[in-house]
Amino acid sequence: MSDVEVRRVGPEAWQAWRDIRLRSLRESPDAFGSTVERERAFTEVDWKRRAGGPGPAVLAFRGGDPVAMGAGWPYEPGKLMIVAMWTDPRLRGRGIGRRILDELVGWAREAGLRPDLWVADANPAARGVYEAYGFVANGESAPLREDSDLTRSRLVLDAPDISDS
Repeated sequence: MSDVEVRRVGPEAWQAWRDIRLRSLRESPDAFGSTVERERAFTEVDWKRRAGGPGPAVLAFRGGDPVAMGAGWPYEPGKLMIVAMWTDPRLRGRGIGRRILDELVGWAREAGLRPDLWVADANPAARGVYEAYGFVANGESAPLREDSDLTRSRLVLDAPDISDS
């Protein structure tokens, strides 16, 4: 989609990050380990920290409005957890999620990290995006969050060595 700009952002984009994150949690509550109630209580400092790293935060804009998001979080030596992936339902299926993954995976490669993620088992469309990108299930499963009967599965990028790319 040529009318959509995808770019890494920092703490200066905290309001855009907050707005789309809360929208994602309202629209797709069963896709995330967090809830809109929990994140609505975050302060400006919390949102700046989330948009500012230590890993990449990526937003897609259309007409100046954020329409998709994703982030990465270094969480173990050599690994980057991809989190908060979401695209406005009106724009799904147009490759925006793949472009966000390109940014996140590119950042991981630059940092020498191997990306992985958790995907809600009740979200086959998201899983399809990740698998088309090259992520594969590693057999790990867990509850989506403490108060939910829903489950999630871990996917890892199917690449023998991240530095080979």
